[in-house]
Amino acid sequence: MVLKLYGFSISTCSRRVGTVLHEKNVPFELYEVDLGKEQHKSLAHLEKQPFGQIPYIDDDGFILYESRAICRYIATKYASQGTPLISIDPKANALFEQAASIDYQGLPTDEALVQKCLTSLDEKLEVYDKVLSKQRYLGGNELTLADLFHLPYGTSLALAGSDLMTNRPNVTRWFNNLVNRPSWQTVEDSVKATA
Repeated sequence: MVLKLYGFSISTCSRRVGTVLHEKNVPFELYEVDLGKEQHKSLAHLEKQPFGQIPYIDDDGFILYESRAICRYIATKYASQGTPLISIDPKANALFEQAASIDYQGLPTDEALVQKCLTSLDEKLEVYDKVLSKQRYLGGNELTLADLFHLPYGTSLALAGSDLMTNRPNVTRWFNNLVNRPSWQTVEDSVKATA
């Protein structure tokens, strides 16, 4: 059975999952959830995603929501195909989890909080630049989910007029590498099914 992704093709979290599906070469069907018609608040949707958000997946009856959890599941289930994104080595995996946990912030709409978050992100990216001066990716020299998790919101920063992802040499190199990956190029504008 083909994996089913229920999401909104241009949403950041749906694109996050789509990127990982492409990195792992996993065929999937996309079921577009019309946010404008509030389909994500329908009883049918809430049975699968009780918070009324997107995306969620149906993998042969296994329902999972929260984009980062979905990405970890896909990376683990399909570990032997596509790009290795999670290491089984305990130290490498710990470094991945450390790097991935830094990405868990979103930007609220309150302008004062947005500025506070941007300042915090700027400080984190200063550290990233030092880390990335010694290695290719956040978790080491191999690409992991920790890197890919930065794509949807990182690219949105430029659209909002911020240069935070491109004003440090090592962060710029790292982020340019990510945005030029075929998996991101495929979902950058919207997620499209592959099955």
